[in-house]
Amino acid sequence: MRLDKYLKVSRLIKRRTLAKEVCDKGRVEINDRQAKSSSNVKIGDRLAIRFGQKIVTVKVEDIKENPRKEEAASLYTVIGEVPVPRDEKEEDAYMKGQ
Repeated sequence: MRLDKYLKVSRLIKRRTLAKEVCDKGRVEINDRQAKSSSNVKIGDRLAIRFGQKIVTVKVEDIKENPRKEEAASLYTVIGEVPVPRDEKEEDAYMKGQ
């Protein structure tokens, strides 16, 4: 499944166009690699998404085309949520898991 669609159906991001913009600005990584909106998402992938002042890391647990609202949260597990580091060195170190 495309990354932008996964972000939308899992309700991590409300609209697909917004998910595409976030991906294209380089704010999403799949398994420690910067991802485009057209990147494929598989079960077991680790996504790091930068939302304003925080970075949310999730693990993909399931992929469904049209999940119900109640099922959306079961598509991923939140691994961590941290404030955005103040400089680029700190951010790069965090994104690489150091």
